[in-house]
Amino acid sequence: QVDLVESGGGSVQAGGSLRLSCQGTAGSGYTDSNYCRAWFRQGPGKEREKVAHIYRNGLTYYADFVKGRFTISQNNAKDILYLQMNSLKPEDTATYYCASRVGPVCYESPSEFPNWGQGTQVTVSS
Repeated sequence: QVDLVESGGGSVQAGGSLRLSCQGTAGSGYTDSNYCRAWFRQGPGKEREKVAHIYRNGLTYYADFVKGRFTISQNNAKDILYLQMNSLKPEDTATYYCASRVGPVCYESPSEFPNWGQGTQVTVSS
């Protein structure tokens, strides 16, 4: 059983910043070199989409719509995943989820991730 708990969501004006955190629990696979953690988001009436991911070795990926604005990072010792979000736009409004999986590929599809947090709401006003 893997528990992931997100925090850090809130309401900001366009151009503002937020930092999301995702605390994992022991046994979440973080000691595996193929461990992948990701942030997804789901806006109103939209499908869940990947925002960014990071492997245990630090290799990262960003969706085009957040490149240059968001930064994913992690503290492996504490099993914490972060998402620094800068220059926020109203279209970034969504529920943000952290997810994890063990394996050599950090897939695009949310269905490939077995472990999920409960989500944290981010609202950006214009």
